[in-house]
Amino acid sequence: MQLTNGDTSEYKMRKLQLKDMKDGWFIGNFKPSILKTENFEVAYVKHVKDQFWEKHFHKHATEITLIIRGKIKINDEIFNEGDIFLIEPMEVADPIFLEDSEVIVIKTPSDLNDKYTIKR
Repeated sequence: MQLTNGDTSEYKMRKLQLKDMKDGWFIGNFKPSILKTENFEVAYVKHVKDQFWEKHFHKHATEITLIIRGKIKINDEIFNEGDIFLIEPMEVADPIFLEDSEVIVIKTPSDLNDKYTIKR
C-alpha cells in the first residue's frame, strides 16, 4: 500500500516475546505468532547437548536450518556454526545434538499436521 499523505496512523508495530512462543516458533499458521501465515514457519530454537529429538519427516514441507551456534549431526553428516542445510519433503531427519546449539528453522508451507515421527 502506498501512502499519499504520509499518514501512518493506521499501522501499529506489534511486539511479542520469544519466551511466549511455542518451542521457539514465532511465524506460521498457529497461535501465538507474530505473523500468522500458511506460507511458511520460522523458529529460533535452543537445544542442549544430547537432547532427545524425534526422528521425523514431513510429507509436504521443505525445512531449512541455519546453525547459529553449536554442532549437530543429522543423517550421518556434521553441521557447525554458519552451516545451512535443506531437508526436502519425505526426507527423514534424525538429529543428534553434539553440543549446545542454537538454530533458525524455516519450514514451508506452514502445516501443523505435517510431521511424522519414526521410532528409532
